[in-house]
Amino acid sequence: MKDLVSIADLTAEDIHELIESAIELKRERRRPLLEGMILALIFEKPSLRTRVSFDVAMRQLGGDAIYLSPAEVGLGKREPVADVARVLSRYVDGIVARTFAHQSVVLLAKYATVPVINGLSDAEHPCQVLSDLLTIYEKKGTLEGLTVSYIGDANNVANSLLLACALMGIDFRIASPRGYGPKGKILAQAPKILITHDPREAARGADVVYTDVWTSMGQEAEAESRRQAFSGYQVNAELLSLAKKDAIFMHPLPAHHGEEIGEGMLDARQSVVFDQAENRLHMQKAILVRLLG
Repeated sequence: MKDLVSIADLTAEDIHELIESAIELKRERRRPLLEGMILALIFEKPSLRTRVSFDVAMRQLGGDAIYLSPAEVGLGKREPVADVARVLSRYVDGIVARTFAHQSVVLLAKYATVPVINGLSDAEHPCQVLSDLLTIYEKKGTLEGLTVSYIGDANNVANSLLLACALMGIDFRIASPRGYGPKGKILAQAPKILITHDPREAARGADVVYTDVWTSMGQEAEAESRRQAFSGYQVNAELLSLAKKDAIFMHPLPAHHGEEIGEGMLDARQSVVFDQAENRLHMQKAILVRLLG
């Protein structure tokens, strides 16, 4: 395992080991396992959790991070992706890429001689979903026999969550309007899945109810049409009441209150959203130790 481009790069054993490592690193906080190492952060999209968690993770592991803005790099525009990968490989010990096009991360991994981590692309968000599995494990004590219900757009988070659940033997349900459900090869890799247009069907009896924004970065022109298409897909107290009594509510943030979630949902008794956000740091450390250490 040189890179983390997709959840499909991992095995179930890899995921169990990353969760165990993250739990250990969470207890210890600071541990100089990557002393003297440098991580490059190539970000085409703005970020709060991904940028800060990777930066702090490197510092707590004894290393450092360099942030590279879109204007400084211009992946595929100012300079070919392959050239950026080969140059950075001479300077740093690892690369995190947060890009619009998944192919940019694929090319970085192909040409870099140092580990490349997908910090988000249009196809997947593996670091987010690994952190989610850590959170679910902490709250439920297991990943076995669970049902995860995702309500909303089959975006990058949904794709990674679908793949991760398939790997771990978790029942996965997704409720999306027509035309917004999972597509293509992602479906071929996840046989144990329920696809429906009815959010109530998906939520009923679930252990985890998960949602994300209706309009992702780069889709701003579609915002109004998406609001109309997803108007019946809000996760609120009524929908959550259909899940198991001890179900947890998850959202990767940022959230649009009054759109994909009802007002007050982040502070609801069953919400673990801010635990999710914290766990980005601890899982990021586990991933870095695995790839750079």
